[in-house]
Amino acid sequence: MGRVFPEGRLVYGMQLPIQSQSSIYAESWEATATAADLAEIAGAADRAGFGYLASCDHVAIPRRLAQAMSTVWYDPVATLSFLAAVTERVRLLSHVAIVGLRHPLISAKQYATLDRLSGGRLILGVGAGHVQEEFEVLGVDFARRGPVLDETVDALRAALGEEEFPEFEGALFRFRDLGQLPRPVQSRVPVWVGGSSPAAVRRAAVRGDGWLPQGDPRDRLPGQIARIRELREAAGITDPIEIGAITEPLYVGEPGWDTGRRTRTGKPEALAAALREYAELGVDQVQVRFRCRDRAELVDQITAFGAEVAPHLND
Repeated sequence: MGRVFPEGRLVYGMQLPIQSQSSIYAESWEATATAADLAEIAGAADRAGFGYLASCDHVAIPRRLAQAMSTVWYDPVATLSFLAAVTERVRLLSHVAIVGLRHPLISAKQYATLDRLSGGRLILGVGAGHVQEEFEVLGVDFARRGPVLDETVDALRAALGEEEFPEFEGALFRFRDLGQLPRPVQSRVPVWVGGSSPAAVRRAAVRGDGWLPQGDPRDRLPGQIARIRELREAAGITDPIEIGAITEPLYVGEPGWDTGRRTRTGKPEALAAALREYAELGVDQVQVRFRCRDRAELVDQITAFGAEVAPHLND
């Protein structure tokens, strides 16, 4: 499997607003945002040279978690397919799809279609999930979600290959002599594995083409990256793996309003220098998120980042 992005260059992508509205990160204006807002933001990121746009995945949120997580979680396949029609170059990432909740042939049909409709721009990000009630209502064993995900990824590799009649036989899933068209445009859809637990890191190392950490601080990344490389070497895997990181919230320039103590603000050159530190740790792509008070400010931030910060990321 070749890399999605060129080696030796720090790439930037973003998790889309609006499509998921957890209280941890959502801005207040997102609650009344529309599909037109989402399309405008995606178009701005496409024009600004973003490597990918990402959409999350939850089927249903239990009442006990609704206040913290909210119940706003757009379907990633529908969302990314919608945005494929209003963008041209940017990659489309599920960050992350809880593929263990669905039969792999269902996911393969959805994501193969998305890759076909987008002209081969899919990156399939996968994760184990953490909401027990979601698994229970769909009849999936929450306690065994790790092994379920492992086999689901293996089955998806087969189902998203080039064969019209893919074959797979495992402990949970078996299929053959069942044709699925359209096939993906990509001969091998890249799979990026999300999560920072020991199990997730191992899964990324032995099954992934990329790793999507979940909130690891900068000082923890070197150890995690070293562990991934160690596990790949032990498994005899020589293909490259693309390492990600989620940055602090950003604001290009001086905001003139309280963006929160964790937000990194300032001149473009200073922001670029701070982000280049990730590359020095072995990171290939950074996922950025901008503080903003409305869609217009977010579009301005995206545009400023692409025009003023991005040119300095690989100095």
